[in-house]
Amino acid sequence: MSDQSSMHFFLNWAKERIDEMDAALASFEVKAGQAQAESKVKADQIVADLKKRRDEFQALLKTQTQAGEAAWAQARTEMEKQWNGFEAQVRTYFETAGKQVGQQQATFKEIAAAQAKAWREATDKFREAAGKVVADRSGDFDAVLKQMKADASEAEARLKQAGSESWSVLSAALAESRKAFDQANQAASEALKGLGPKS
Repeated sequence: MSDQSSMHFFLNWAKERIDEMDAALASFEVKAGQAQAESKVKADQIVADLKKRRDEFQALLKTQTQAGEAAWAQARTEMEKQWNGFEAQVRTYFETAGKQVGQQQATFKEIAAAQAKAWREATDKFREAAGKVVADRSGDFDAVLKQMKADASEAEARLKQAGSESWSVLSAALAESRKAFDQANQAASEALKGLGPKS
């Protein structure tokens, strides 16, 4: 069960990041298509760079899906580096081609929606995994699942409150929500490890 619950954690972690990447790219592609000739070239280049980073992240995830827990820990370190590069490229985009506050807020809303979706999907996956284990231990997992849902609601509310701030404030809110997701995901994974049959 340990390998399976660790796999849940890593897959949820990676999927949440990919969903955010896709949301940012979707927002940037729309704006790049509307940009004027000079800024369009910059915007198109940044979007191409972001796509490349996202594709590399997905390729690494795909190659690690068959690996064990130790390989996942090593892959996560590399994926975090790629994630950080993606975030840095997003900041570069906003510093050069995407300075409009409206675009920053629209991108934030799309990324926040991707985060909220990841919370819901992770909760559903953990509930399903727990259901496949042992019925008499479900109370232990139900408490963690309830906390995960509460944390998701709280994170979503904070993201909605930050919706009209500067990109640095929006980015900090996303990072805080992402950290809360990782902690909740880890707690659920640990609970799932402990759901084996009672001795």
